[in-house]
Order: sequence, then C-alpha cells, then structure tokens
Amino acid sequence: MKAIRLLVVAAAAAWACLLPEMAAGAAQKSPDKIRLLVITGGHGFQKDSFFQLFADNPDIAYQAVEHPNAHARLTAEAAKQYDVIVTYDYNQAISEEAKANFLARLKEGKGLVALHHAIAAYPNWPEYWNIIGARYYLAATNINGVAKPRSKARDDMTFRIHVADPRHPVTRGIKDFMVRDETYKWFDVAPKCHPLLTTDEPENNEVLSWAKTYRRARVVYLQLGHDRQTYENPNYQQLLRQAIRWVARRH
Repeated sequence: MKAIRLLVVAAAAAWACLLPEMAAGAAQKSPDKIRLLVITGGHGFQKDSFFQLFADNPDIAYQAVEHPNAHARLTAEAAKQYDVIVTYDYNQAISEEAKANFLARLKEGKGLVALHHAIAAYPNWPEYWNIIGARYYLAATNINGVAKPRSKARDDMTFRIHVADPRHPVTRGIKDFMVRDETYKWFDVAPKCHPLLTTDEPENNEVLSWAKTYRRARVVYLQLGHDRQTYENPNYQQLLRQAIRWVARRH
C-alpha cells in the first residue's frame, strides 16, 4: 500500500509540473483578445444592434463609455485597459487636457477606428482633422480663399460600395457590395489617406473609407454605419473586424 501511495504522489507531482507548460502552450495557441474602448455620445444610434457588432466578435473584449465621461478614459492609467480606441461619437467640445491625453495615446501606438458621424466630432480642433484624415464642415466657411459649402448628409440611400484596394488587410476578402446607409458629401479627405472604399453615388464623396497613420498609431475611418441596416450587413461586419485587427497590428 505504501508503494502504491508513493506512485500516486509521484504521478500527481509530475502532472502538476506539466500543467504550467500546457497552460503556456494554450496561451500561445490562443492569443490575447484585442481590448477595445468604444466611445459614443452626442448622437443617437440603435444601441443594442451597434454593440452586438462587438459582442459577436470572439477576438475582442470591449468596454463602452459615453460622453461626458469618455475623456476620463484617455488618461495614461486608464489606457492600460485597452489596445484600440473606437470612436462613434459626435461630441463637439474637448478640453485641453483631453486633447493632450488623446494625442499621447496615439503617440504610444494605440490604434484608432473612427466610424460614421465621428468624422464630424470636435469641429474646432484642427489636429483632429489630421488624426482622422478628413474635415467635415458643419457650416459653410472659407479656407485659404477657397469657399467650402456645408457638408451634406442624406439618410436611407441605397448605393454600391467599391473596394478600392482588395489587397489591404482591412478589405481583404471583400467584394463590391450594396448598402442602405447615410451618404456624406462635400467633406475634404487628406491626400495622404489610403483609399479603401469608394462609391459612384452622386450624393456621396467618392472616397468614403481609408487607412492612414498618425504618429505611431494606425487609423481607419469607415463612413458606413448609420443604423442596423448597416450593422447587420455581413460585409460591414467583416470590414469592422479587419479594421480592428489592422489598427491593433494583428495583421
């Protein structure tokens, strides 16, 4: 009996020694999830359907925060909890402290995915236009002697999306498709932005999604995403998944 007990103890000890190695192997086979900070506020949206986009993605873990509390999540301490910032907000005001924190996170290399109406956030912060690569005009203005009309939005439009760069990791595997969404027109896109999606819809700018870098951050803007008609479109779901992976440098 004593010999049997010794054998059992030895076997248990050997098994215990193997457990850390097995756990390490499992971790290598199952990479950590991409951690998202999803910022909303300033514009209504269909919350349940929108957040389902993230809940259904097995590669991510997300925390949602809404203005006026969102900027508190941009501090260095709070930023330890996420890898990527997703903006789906229309907030107009931002403090100097929040600006500095936002820029610091991008300088660190946090990825940024800006969605739909986020193009029109922070209209009085010129550096924001450099971050996302575009300027949406909430009022007619004059830029260096060039008249700029107020940007235009039109809801419930059905139009075709063309994949401008099928080799890019964000658009890979996606073919041209139809959507019913809101169109945006008369906004400016920076020349250095890399076009991902275009359209020939007259009520929309030709380029409606792009990839770029800002400091150490990868940035993607997806114009699509007004409501559940787009949230539930499989092509949009794939675009969003792949955009998140690209800005997180998982591609």
